[in-house]
Formats: sequence, structure tokens, C-alpha cells
Amino acid sequence: MTSLVIAEHDNASIKASTLNTVTAALAVGGDVHVLVAGHNAAAAAAAAAQIAGVTQVIHADGASLAEGLAENLAAQVLAAASAYSHILFPATASGKNVAPRVAAKLDVAQISDITKVDSADTFERPIYAGNAIATVQSTDAVKVITVRTTGFDAAAATGGSAAVQTVAAASDSGKSHFVGREVTKNDRPELTAAKIIVSGGRALGSAEKFNEVMMPLADKLGAALGASRAAVDAGDAPNDWQVGQTGKIVAPQLYVACGISGAIQHLAGMKDSKVIVAINKDPEAPIFSVADFGLEADLFVAVPELVAAL
Repeated sequence: MTSLVIAEHDNASIKASTLNTVTAALAVGGDVHVLVAGHNAAAAAAAAAQIAGVTQVIHADGASLAEGLAENLAAQVLAAASAYSHILFPATASGKNVAPRVAAKLDVAQISDITKVDSADTFERPIYAGNAIATVQSTDAVKVITVRTTGFDAAAATGGSAAVQTVAAASDSGKSHFVGREVTKNDRPELTAAKIIVSGGRALGSAEKFNEVMMPLADKLGAALGASRAAVDAGDAPNDWQVGQTGKIVAPQLYVACGISGAIQHLAGMKDSKVIVAINKDPEAPIFSVADFGLEADLFVAVPELVAAL
């Protein structure tokens, strides 16, 4: 029994989501291989070989794989699929784009967003916005799985010594082509990898107030900034700050929710945080039901006072 983890990378380094996915693959049992498909990605393949627990790295390098187009990456995975019992992707935008294509071509049912491995054929995954956990058993010969990265600790990025095998890159499918990329540059930690997150809700009222009130607190704590969907929809915060079922799933060491009522879709994205602090003037706000520490107060008064005290 051998599992294949599809690495996320920037052709130079391995992204953190890959490390969590490797941990899930190790829980399945057997050997764990990692596929690094990219262009001029030898450095990423070398980094993957250092991941603890990985026994082999498959390195496919070609111009068709430079931008991670789903059709080409799926073809690369399918070329190797027959050798593996499990194929695991991080449940990120990229993984969710490629995994269904692979599952469809293999004519198997995808197992999505797992948070626990019970055995080699049985997995747990959240349903109903995380309010229930489904136990899913698969009899398919090949299990195609996406892994909720917050459900698994990251594997050690160093300490491994896997061999790197070079294979031919899949040819360009011609079904899509890369046009361009707009990259948001942020000096703060990446939201999904941050140890501390400070989030604001619709109560802030405007982008100006969001920045005025929330940024000093984030600066003091060295935190990433997040937002509720309501704040994003209102234009108070950018889309890539959204935490929740339709945004990013996070589980930091500390999550500070300011002016967030705690709608079910938001709770689904952050309730696995280790410590949750809620500041809200509504004593009936659902956020208090999951908070470890709750402060019933006006955020426009409490947050500046907190910043001053830090």
C-alpha cells in the first residue's frame, strides 16, 4: 500500500499545506510518495525529499506544468495513478480543482475534506458546516482524497532523505492556457498558516474603520487579519481575508473575533482554533458559544484599550 501526495509549491519551495497532507498520508499507512510537478522545480523537489516520512519524490518538470493548470496537472497524476492505493491533495483551491478531474477519470468517488483517518479505507469529514462528522468508507481500488489541512499537524519539513525520481512531464492538453496572475502582497502572515488571527465583522461599518481599529491590534500581536463574510460582502475587507465555510478554514493558536456575531458559516471556518477570544456587545451573539474568553463590550472602546494595554 503506497500513497501519493500531490505537492503544492511555487517551483522553489513547498507550501505548508503539503506538510499537513503528508501527515494524513502517513496515518493511512504504508509508504508515502510526493509528486512535485512544475517547471524548473528542482529546488521544490529537493525540499520535498527532506519532509519527514516521505520515502520517494516524483519530480515531473516541463513548461506545461509551470503554472499548475488543472488539466495538465491532472494528466500528470493520472500517468502515475496505477501505482498507488491512495492519492491525496490538500483541500485548497488548487487541490479542489484537480482532485475531481482525477477521480472522474479513474471512475472513483472522491473523498472530500477529511479531518481524520480511521483506517486505510475509512475517513472522517465534517458535514452541515461542521455541525456533524460523517464517517466515510470507500471500497474503491484507488482512494482520491482531499485533506482539510487544519485537521492534521504539519509533518516536519526536515529530517527526511527520500530519493528523487525524475519522470517525463505530461504534454499540454491545450484545453486552457495561462493568461496572468494578480498576486496580493502582504507583510502579515498568510491567513491559513498564521498562529494568531485577528478578525473583524460587519459591526466595524467601513473599510476605514476596519483598518483604523483592527490593524493596530494585529500589529501588536503579529497577527494575520481576517474578516467575516458579512464584512467582505460589505466591502470593508478584501476577499482573501474571509474566514468561514465559503472562505478560508483556519485553526490558529489564537483567534480574536471582534464584532463578529458568529453565523454558522463563519464558525465552520474557525471553531477549531486552539483559543478563541470574542469581543461583542450583544450578549446573545452565537460567537460566545464557542469562545474560550468572551468580552461583552463595544469593540470601538475595547479594542483600542486592549491595544494600549499590550
